[in-house]
Amino acid sequence: MNIGVISTRLAGTDGVSLESAKLVTIAKQFGHQVFYCAGELDPNLEGLEDPRLHFEDAAAKDLHDRAFVAKETAVSLLPDIHQRAQELKRPLRQFLTEYNIEYVIIQNAFAIPMQLPLAQALTELMAELKLPGLAHNHDFYWERPRFLDSHITDFLDQFFPPALPGLDHAVINSLAQTALKQRRGLDSFIIPNVFDFHTPPPGIDDFNADFRQTIGLKPDDWLILQPTRVIPRKGIELTIELLHQLGNKRAKLVITHKAGDEGLEYLHELEALAKAKGVKLIYAGEEVEDQRRWDGDKKVYSLWDAYPHADLVTYPSFIEGFGNALIETVYFKLPAMVNRYPVYAADIGPLGFQFAEIEGKITSETVEIVRGWLEEPETAVPATTHNYELGKQHFSYKTLAKILAPFLQ
Repeated sequence: MNIGVISTRLAGTDGVSLESAKLVTIAKQFGHQVFYCAGELDPNLEGLEDPRLHFEDAAAKDLHDRAFVAKETAVSLLPDIHQRAQELKRPLRQFLTEYNIEYVIIQNAFAIPMQLPLAQALTELMAELKLPGLAHNHDFYWERPRFLDSHITDFLDQFFPPALPGLDHAVINSLAQTALKQRRGLDSFIIPNVFDFHTPPPGIDDFNADFRQTIGLKPDDWLILQPTRVIPRKGIELTIELLHQLGNKRAKLVITHKAGDEGLEYLHELEALAKAKGVKLIYAGEEVEDQRRWDGDKKVYSLWDAYPHADLVTYPSFIEGFGNALIETVYFKLPAMVNRYPVYAADIGPLGFQFAEIEGKITSETVEIVRGWLEEPETAVPATTHNYELGKQHFSYKTLAKILAPFLQ
């Protein structure tokens, strides 16, 4: 059948885009054709791109700010959301018709209320067309403090996510599954972040062999990789503290994602903190994108070009929907320092992974574990090998195929 994947953005290295691609891989294995519809589409995706669907669309941002910043009343706000929803139905209907879509996968547009009218438009259109689908919900509004204080709670509970006949719900962790049932009475199943563990990870090749040199590292430097977006909930200041306590000039912190999703203030704070703590911070956001390519005579690397060069990965997040980069670290057989964020404590840690764990602060014990791994890399091999086998068991494409089989067969 023809499956339509619909979201606000399906491009880049954000978790929603990455996990969408994995879902599509499995759908194609079942023999389906897949088309895409979003406000921003990766150039190699076939479908309909309409900027009005993006969460950065001017109308969407205005409605968002009126709801959650100005906290406007529902009486004045909801008619404008409704009017915009009717406008958004046009490109959505065009997409569904043009590509003869028989089943839709809604990627997070029913979960996080960045695009208020889009959720209403999709809900009404699916009800009208009796279109079956799957809502892949990555993070709900009640998980973010800024969405909890508004005058449109009834609207949010109607559309984020909606209860529709023929619409199944998937969440990415057990905490969200419990909350969705308690808050909305909706059943759901869990789709964890996955990787193709049955295919070995890529290594150093002719393209990425000079990655360390390009970002300014010396051959004997330790590349401490922070493979996340630069936003406060990622807790990157904990990585800086780790390197400060490590006290070895060989250790260099490398941040690979572009800053800017929530402004540049946090990046500037990190740079100032690193300088004060005597830690070398290398911001490689301009050198690393979602795909490797040549930009004229300059190389642009992918995140997967960085992993093979890393000596340690740090994942000090305070909040994560699941932990894509952490499972990626397991896939690349790298040692890691991990903060025990709630979903990790509930769904990942209990499986028996071996990381250097922290509870919101760097301890001397953690520093010594990391020091041992960096000074004698062979001592990390038993842990990384063990983690890889656990990843293969719980977070592989084969696992995902089994989960999705009832919906895609």
